[in-house]
Amino acid sequence: MSEAAVPDRLASRARELDAGDELAALRARFVLDDDDVVYLDGNSLGALPATVPDRVDDVVRRQWGRLRIRSWEESGWWTAPERIGDRIAPLVGAAAGQIVVGDSTSVNVFKALVAAVRMARETGGEGRDEIVVDATTFPTDGYIAGSAARMTGCALRPVEPAGVPGALGDRTAAVLLNHVDYRTGRLHDLPGLTAAVHAAGAVVVWDLCHSAGALPVGLDAHGVDLAVGCTYKYLNGGPGSPAYLYVRRDLQGRFDSPLPGWNSHAEPFGMRSAYEAAPGAVRGRVGTPDILSMLALEASLDVWEGVGIDAVRAKSLALTDFFLECVEAYAGPGRTECVTPRRHGERGSQVALRCPDAGDVMKHLIGRGVVGDFRHPDVLRFGFTPLYVGFADAERAARVLGEVLDEVAGGATA
Repeated sequence: MSEAAVPDRLASRARELDAGDELAALRARFVLDDDDVVYLDGNSLGALPATVPDRVDDVVRRQWGRLRIRSWEESGWWTAPERIGDRIAPLVGAAAGQIVVGDSTSVNVFKALVAAVRMARETGGEGRDEIVVDATTFPTDGYIAGSAARMTGCALRPVEPAGVPGALGDRTAAVLLNHVDYRTGRLHDLPGLTAAVHAAGAVVVWDLCHSAGALPVGLDAHGVDLAVGCTYKYLNGGPGSPAYLYVRRDLQGRFDSPLPGWNSHAEPFGMRSAYEAAPGAVRGRVGTPDILSMLALEASLDVWEGVGIDAVRAKSLALTDFFLECVEAYAGPGRTECVTPRRHGERGSQVALRCPDAGDVMKHLIGRGVVGDFRHPDVLRFGFTPLYVGFADAERAARVLGEVLDEVAGGATA
């Protein structure tokens, strides 16, 4: 096949794949740009679900504007953290009653990690004095882990996920891991690593920021102890939308939060000076919930009605496979290096490409209507949200990438 025929072949395949896509109709549930923009940054900020603006308008004008304080009961504000948690639960493989929504991912990591150390010491004694943290983690998780280590008198031990089983021992209290690496898109072995942590007598905390809403997680099925995640990426909750905390049901009575607030009190309106933790996942709450962002998140979850996470995963893999095929065709050999694993079992829902002048390349891409992002020093990230990204988007993004690489290289030569 001639080089000139390649774009026609790939564009034709993209149209066929879109025509057979069972999730294609979901795109209409979002507020998106016209066909001149391909949005591949949902792994940083998800697109706006179409139901959110009117719902937020109702929250502001009626619930807050007219009902005011009555909305804590009449509009269900008080129970929103658990109610919304139950809506997130199926997307991460959890039964109801184990997820509470509120605070940021960072705050929830802190709560979970300190509580994990405390639980480990209940059964393993004070000799459990080490926290193992994913050495490739998002920086904030590392910062929080360091603070939790200082607070609990633990040593902090950074270890790459593949090396975690060999690093565990009698001293290990807690292990903090990312399900998907934020730079490379590598999917880590949650079932295997969870089992290894348990075999060592330690407690595991998983960060699901780059997996929830993109692929099956199976928290209950794999016996995960604690998990946290944000809601503004693949869950499309909006900028800064509240995070969530999962506490496995049989551990809830032992969950000792380092941030006991009045919202997690067994009798929050009793205003007693002595703290008594509420039963269940509610003890993961701290202070007054951020109602405006929380109810925007609740509205955003409407897009998941009738959608199965297995179908989302299947499309994600097909999209990223096709994108990589198109990049090879349009960019040519040696122009980029894929740092995302090719094997499906090791890939999240993004593709990370390494190339020279990656920062300039991404600026040019965005200027041409292909929106991804850049990670220092030389990584282009493209996030594929199967609910609204199609195969024609993948083909166009790769084609424009090839053109931009030529332009940047030509500019450097000149």
